[in-house]
Amino acid sequence: MRLFSDSLLATLPQLYKLFFSHSQHAAGLSLVTWALYAFIAFLWTLYGAYHKNPTIWIGNCLGFLMDATMSIGIYLQVGLVV
Repeated sequence: MRLFSDSLLATLPQLYKLFFSHSQHAAGLSLVTWALYAFIAFLWTLYGAYHKNPTIWIGNCLGFLMDATMSIGIYLQVGLVV
């Protein structure tokens, strides 16, 4: 579970910058990358829930929520940029 908590803590500054301090730099963030992170975390959450392994599903569920929040924030700040 330590790996999950470290990666979650590493995402907190990104969320803070996106929503509170440097939202004008959101165009430099990749919506596709963060959406893929969220999708992968969601798949791992399903896998952990299916195997009834809270170590897998809890950490990845939190990761999914944070990655999805980043994706939504980038979309709200920048929109869909192709």
